[in-house]
Amino acid sequence: MISRREFLQVAAATAAITPASWSRSFAQQRLTQADLLRFEPVGNVTLVHLTDIHAQLMPVLFREPSTNIGVGEARGKVPHITGREFLDLYKIPPGSAPAYALTSEDFTALAKSYGRLGGLDRIATVLKAIRAERSDRTVFLDGGDTWQNSFTSLQTKGQDMVDCMALLKPDAMTGHWEFTLGTARVKELIEKLGFPFLAQNIRDTEWDEPAFDAMRVIERGGVRIAVIGQALPYTAIANPRWMIPNWSFGIRENDLKANVEKARKDGAQLVVLLSHNGFDVDQKLAGRVQGIDVILSGHTHDALPDVVKIGKTLLVASGSHGKFLSRLDLDVRGGEVKDYRFKLIPIFSDVIAPDAEMAAKIAAIRAPHEKMLREVIGKTETLLYRRGNFNGTLDDVICDALLAERDAEIALSPGFRWGNSLLPGQDITREDIYNATALTYPAAYRMTMTGARLKEVLEDVADNIFNPDPYYQQGGDMVRVGGVSYTIDIKEGAGRRIGDLTLLKSGKPLEPAKEYVVTGWASINEGTEGPAIWDVVMRHIEKKKTVAPREAGHVRVVGN
Repeated sequence: MISRREFLQVAAATAAITPASWSRSFAQQRLTQADLLRFEPVGNVTLVHLTDIHAQLMPVLFREPSTNIGVGEARGKVPHITGREFLDLYKIPPGSAPAYALTSEDFTALAKSYGRLGGLDRIATVLKAIRAERSDRTVFLDGGDTWQNSFTSLQTKGQDMVDCMALLKPDAMTGHWEFTLGTARVKELIEKLGFPFLAQNIRDTEWDEPAFDAMRVIERGGVRIAVIGQALPYTAIANPRWMIPNWSFGIRENDLKANVEKARKDGAQLVVLLSHNGFDVDQKLAGRVQGIDVILSGHTHDALPDVVKIGKTLLVASGSHGKFLSRLDLDVRGGEVKDYRFKLIPIFSDVIAPDAEMAAKIAAIRAPHEKMLREVIGKTETLLYRRGNFNGTLDDVICDALLAERDAEIALSPGFRWGNSLLPGQDITREDIYNATALTYPAAYRMTMTGARLKEVLEDVADNIFNPDPYYQQGGDMVRVGGVSYTIDIKEGAGRRIGDLTLLKSGKPLEPAKEYVVTGWASINEGTEGPAIWDVVMRHIEKKKTVAPREAGHVRVVGN
């Protein structure tokens, strides 16, 4: 039933490319907008999904992970397959356009051939094309992580993204990073959206009632479609609780079952979960909650060129940073999905024409800040990237900056997945740093911490990431470290994974009772003091002029 033919046509067309020796213009000639949009429609409903754009209005370079460790039942399964193994699984030729978009394989050379992906103006072009073809059958859904993590979204408190998304006219959205704007601002923006913000799993603790609408029923192609929203269940743990003190989060599986049953009882012929749970949580959920036809998954930034089927439920993973738009056509009859066809559409920005209306809106938003954002503050000699379970080279630059500018022995940087990649030899601009650090609680703290306490912190994060039960995985990747090295044994249980903690400067093991000067940023504690992290990193790069981080090897991984 599942066809990858259209997606892999692009791969076949570019399979002969040797990226290091072919020019970018020649590679781009092998791609056309028509190829990327070509799709053989089926059925009476089309779901279009965008998620985890992280306020990126412009096209980006973004390297997919080379390491994505799965544990428990997820071990060795997608999305925990990367690189050449991923290409082999989906029969994608190495060196092709899809290989570049979907993996880290030969990323630097392929990036020079194929360029950036994303851009909300290109996404608008693709969405308008789908709607023109399926005018009365298309449902467009935003999976969240939309309003935050760029300079302009920080300055406008999300208004820039709300204004741009209004042009795309989503039918509904859910959220996660949106909540870091604080309760009052979230409510203010939602009131002006013009479409529903759905989150069946958030309760208002002051009134002991749902904080948001759980679902919205939409009719397309003669089909009653119930869209149920599921925000990140762990928001109040992963992000500052004090910003949203009266909202309680959770998976709330029983509430979800009740909402699915209500939707069916009220005549819904298709039930869609618009989720920001993360893919592993959604896989478990799909096996435990009956009656969901489609889960549009977000949060973990996975990009899969095929749906994953759990029982009768179809799971879709649409990537991040605006690199992809998912299209799922469904033939719904008698309250069941009889047939479907899927395509993960890569948004190659040099191939897809920008939509004029959206481009003008983006230009107006950026105009007051464009000169500052484009200002060059340094250069990188090596590839800068963040995505992966452990330190990326961009994380190493941030940790080095913290160590130097905050005069500390150990640096901690959160395991965020957002932030663009930069190629060797590329200028580093102020915007590049904002794209990796822009958030509403940016203070770079400095404190003392015992060796025992540091181990506890690492153990706690490790259990959040590598607990074999997805319901106890709280999202993100492992906290990044500077100034220390350690070993992590993935197969061990809580409190027993971290060992061999060593201070790099002295080469000596950390002493449990000894206090060390530790610096970090994005603390979830209210009242944290220190300079904004972007200022810290920019000062460091301006002094260094050139950064050249390489795979540091601070973390030794065993048991995976």
